Amino acid sequence: MTGQGLRQDTIAAIATAVVPQQGSVGIVRLSGPAAVPIARQLFRAPGRQPWESHRILYGHLVDPRSQQVIDEALLLLMLTPRSFTREDVVEFHCHGGIMAVQRVLQVCLEQGARLAEPGEFTLRAFLNGRIDLTQAESIADLVGARSPQAAQTALAGLQGKLAQPIRQLRATCLDILAEVEARIDFEDDLPPLDEDLIKAQLTQVLAEVEHLLATADRGELLRTGLKVAIVGRPNVGKSSLLNAWSRSDRAIVTDLPGTTRDVVESQLVVGGIPVQVLDTAGIREAADVVEQIGVERSRRAAQSADLVILAIAANEGWTPADQEIYQQVKHRPLILVVNKIDLVPPAALDLPTDVLATVPLVYMAAAQQQGLEDLEQAILATIQAGQLQAANLDLAINQRQAAVLTRAKLALQQVQITIAEQLPLDFWTIDLRSAIQALGEVTGEEVTESVLDRIFSRFCIGK
Repeated sequence: MTGQGLRQDTIAAIATAVVPQQGSVGIVRLSGPAAVPIARQLFRAPGRQPWESHRILYGHLVDPRSQQVIDEALLLLMLTPRSFTREDVVEFHCHGGIMAVQRVLQVCLEQGARLAEPGEFTLRAFLNGRIDLTQAESIADLVGARSPQAAQTALAGLQGKLAQPIRQLRATCLDILAEVEARIDFEDDLPPLDEDLIKAQLTQVLAEVEHLLATADRGELLRTGLKVAIVGRPNVGKSSLLNAWSRSDRAIVTDLPGTTRDVVESQLVVGGIPVQVLDTAGIREAADVVEQIGVERSRRAAQSADLVILAIAANEGWTPADQEIYQQVKHRPLILVVNKIDLVPPAALDLPTDVLATVPLVYMAAAQQQGLEDLEQAILATIQAGQLQAANLDLAINQRQAAVLTRAKLALQQVQITIAEQLPLDFWTIDLRSAIQALGEVTGEEVTESVLDRIFSRFCIGK
């Protein structure tokens, strides 16, 4: 994917999901110098509808070769530079489904357009200066958002709330570099360098970089979600907990131990964070081969989960079997849920002091939907107790941005060491340039083609 080649030809793609009988409207998008000529070949607009930018035309799409009508549609024109890609953009708004949009795309390709690569429309918007790299990545995050909070964070990035502070930090570093290089080249003609001011500026820039880096884990959680495994002995109410939490009947609930034979999943949102909840088979020694497989899968799910909920039954108390399961999962982030608390009051329970001292405790009666809010608060508290101190921020960096900002942080720290060791000014400039380059990579002011390929290859086609 080369930047020069992208701006010379015209690309086309289906810009909406193609799902049988699920979508009422399907959109085929073109961008490039031949977008309007291709549209004129395909679209028949009755009357005197003007072909002007940002107007919607009504008409029919026709195959130029057979003159057969393909679809009744709307045509949206967005001419350069007032378009997403800053090129001429045409959108055909067709009937949804599979056949109409596929046929329209095919005739666009027959008229000279090229099938767009993943993310190529957004890449053109970046290359043509319409958006920066953080905004481009935010578009992908917005499309893939799995919770309202994830969507809000992506929207903040799309509005430039990440790019703006990065540009300010880079501008400060450029000003420092200019001051230092001026003293190197014109030492006799300028007043001495204000070293205290330089130190203060570097300290401020470094603090801002570290502040942004603190949002990395938060961003990862919002994008990928949290995997939570509910484990415990058979018949302690794990499936009832999953059903109550997800407000569904995903798991079969009976009084017979060993009912759950496999891992049952449900997707939830807790505090704006997507959560994948796994209800696992009761962990015990089983003679049934099928149940043995389920128990083994439960153990694997617990080991791979980000957070484990160990459920016990209040009416049975803490049993040797509970202790054995606890020993298997105690090294994982853990919450202890005492279920069926409607049967036995909390004061009557005798729980191990070593467990209570280290593991958050939640009392629940899942079958009566009691304690769900307490469980969610315990999960959020567990997250906050880790390294996610930026939970209330409206922006969060991704892994690529975190890696680049880490390089900037190390370069800035090295400048501070260079100053402290009173090395010549030439040494200052080496790491200052490294920090400036790294900050520029975040927004795309300094970026290689291979980096662009990695970023935009993860986009969907048509975006």
